[in-house]
Amino acid sequence: MIKKAVIPAAGYGTRFLPITKSLPKELLPIIDHPTIEFIVNEAIDSGITDILLIVSSNKNAIIDYFDYNLELETILLSKNKYEEYGIIRNIAQGANIHYIRQREQLGLGHAVLQAEAFVGNDPFAVLLGDDMYVGKGKPAIRQMIDAYNEVESSVLGTIEVDYKDTSRYGICIPKGEKKGKLVELKGVVEKPKVEEAPSRSAIGGRYVLTPTIFSYLKNQEKGAGNEIQLTDAILRLMGEEKVYSYDIEGKRYDVGNKIDYIEAILDFGLEKEELRENLQKLINKKSK
Repeated sequence: MIKKAVIPAAGYGTRFLPITKSLPKELLPIIDHPTIEFIVNEAIDSGITDILLIVSSNKNAIIDYFDYNLELETILLSKNKYEEYGIIRNIAQGANIHYIRQREQLGLGHAVLQAEAFVGNDPFAVLLGDDMYVGKGKPAIRQMIDAYNEVESSVLGTIEVDYKDTSRYGICIPKGEKKGKLVELKGVVEKPKVEEAPSRSAIGGRYVLTPTIFSYLKNQEKGAGNEIQLTDAILRLMGEEKVYSYDIEGKRYDVGNKIDYIEAILDFGLEKEELRENLQKLINKKSK
């Protein structure tokens, strides 16, 4: 059973400047909870017991968020605000949260490499902090863990995108005809030119990987964007082990994208009973 997850959270968040100059993008709120909390909860709800957050030196606020705040808790209790106390006391309950700093931001592959000692010899999950999944069935990474248990090989969580958007993603090349959600791959390519995209099957921010990946990340040369790309190391891994893709069921929000971020706020707001009616009225008013 996969019990460890890695969440890279060291990026600069340049698409949300200037706010990300002082606030980590992972703490941008969806109503009243930060995006990274939804991703941590996805891991916990999927049976993960140990989570490694990879942060940078200017992201201590993430560490503070998942820690206790005894002063605030004492104030809330003194004012009989037990509901509010419970909300902040029970953040990310059910898993051990660990941290490591990525001293240089050299790409996703380099970030994942920082987790080698934490992972050890076990298969592990990777959840990117920019991608939130919502669905009424199994959490996204739970779906992938189940797929891993079926094939006992690395699995890349995928979504189908328009060809015009393929240059933004790692794109999968199926081995043979695609039948069903779980497909063996013969290749992956990071951010191909639109006219060169081999498929519309894009890696959507979720992975279950074997620890063999670290032997390739250690000597992986820089690729697209002059960064060490996880996708490039996975392509090399395919020469030693089988790698599969799995089409994730659920609604995905790329919360590093401003429109997707706003959509997430609206959708989550409409799910909240205390906000739904007035928010819907506001949307109707603005849409006239």
